[in-house]
Amino acid sequence: MSDPGQEIETGLPSWDELAPWWKATFTHGADLEYEHQILPLATAHLAGRRRVLDLGTGEGQLARRLAADRTDTGAIVVGLDSSSRQLANARAEGGGPQWVQALGEGLPFAAESFDAVVCCLVIEHAADPDALLAEVARVVGEGGRFLLLINHPIVQGPGSGLVDDAILGERYWRIGRYLPETRNVEQVDNGIHVAFAHRPLSRYINPLAELGMFLVRIEEPEPPFEFLCGSIDMEFERAMPRLCVMVFERR
Repeated sequence: MSDPGQEIETGLPSWDELAPWWKATFTHGADLEYEHQILPLATAHLAGRRRVLDLGTGEGQLARRLAADRTDTGAIVVGLDSSSRQLANARAEGGGPQWVQALGEGLPFAAESFDAVVCCLVIEHAADPDALLAEVARVVGEGGRFLLLINHPIVQGPGSGLVDDAILGERYWRIGRYLPETRNVEQVDNGIHVAFAHRPLSRYINPLAELGMFLVRIEEPEPPFEFLCGSIDMEFERAMPRLCVMVFERR
């Protein structure tokens, strides 16, 4: 994962600088959520699609998984990212995809070049999400599919999370401010800070509908058991989705 567009945050590391951390933390099975949920979900929803663009591919683990499933002649998987170091890591891994360095807001492809585009935990980092969505709609052909995976904006948005109230003896899930669009900097690892944009679901669904791409399925999977090992209340946390998976199709 990387920002597929141009993002400049004062005092924050670029995705080039974050590339070694991303590779060590999220690939080759290091991240249990990717390994046990994200990669299988994306593979299932994109089955049968022969021309696939992975938008914001980062180090390319999703693109490699998709390419491994497409060995027939003529099938292509393209991993696109704006970070040269992320793509250098992707090329070092090989695995079959084509790698392209470009901005998500200005895709270097002709209209209707793909029958599927996937954007996995990326659009929250994009400088201009509306321009990115417009480009997705432009390059997806008739009957094509757009798979969008985001952090669930209702239960994983700013200010949301599990509250363990020792005084009252109860645990509950606090929901933060959902409707306002905000940009927040979060510490995602020791010494690692990343900016995330929060948007309500309507800000993805309605712009795409206006571009001729309509929501045909939404999934809110419970977090994988392996990811929540060590939780103070696993049963409670498994009832709150981390991901929102949306499938759009051009009609």
